[in-house]
Amino acid sequence: MSQQWIASCSIDEIPVDDVIGVQVQGREIAFYRVGDDVFATDNICTHGHARLCDGFLEGHEIECPLHQGRFDIRNGKAMCEPLTEDIRSYPIRIEEGRVYIKLG
Repeated sequence: MSQQWIASCSIDEIPVDDVIGVQVQGREIAFYRVGDDVFATDNICTHGHARLCDGFLEGHEIECPLHQGRFDIRNGKAMCEPLTEDIRSYPIRIEEGRVYIKLG
């Protein structure tokens, strides 16, 4: 079965240089907007079970609000301690102002 693109939110709902949390088919997803680019990752930190949408976005890194670990939002890579596990990142596309994600 092929993965399906799922409509998640409007591009206008994601503030520039910020992050929002959105429920997509029962999953907590964080959507980030850096300039004209949009990225998506799991919204829950792999270290402390905090919501990344409550963290601080600087460039392409999101800082967890609980223990200040940072992830690269482009690929989910854990960038520093105390993180030891990456988060999942997802492909997105934008059509007619809507952000679509593949969760597969």
